[in-house]
Amino acid sequence: MSETKSKATVTIGQVSEDYIAGMRLVMRLNPSILDTELINLVNAARADLVQGGVRKDKAEDESDPLIWKAVTTYIKAEFGLDNEDSEKYSASFKKQKTALALADDYIGPKEG
Repeated sequence: MSETKSKATVTIGQVSEDYIAGMRLVMRLNPSILDTELINLVNAARADLVQGGVRKDKAEDESDPLIWKAVTTYIKAEFGLDNEDSEKYSASFKKQKTALALADDYIGPKEG
């Protein structure tokens, strides 16, 4: 199976309610009516990290502060229609993704 094919078929796991609640705080959102959009963005961020070379288990690690920061940056770049800071956050996410993809802990074989 080619590497391109495996990237196209990445399946991202579930997003916990606590993770979404944290995202709501970061985005300064109160209503849970936007949770579906947040979940979709979390999954898109995770998939983007995996396609960039980060191990799937690391991209889904809700306790990892570097993954948290990358996911929140991605959401800040992509959330909403009239987002004047989108380009700034998008550039920041790309830098974070590159740094993660160069770190042995995020790309090497899973320990354990």
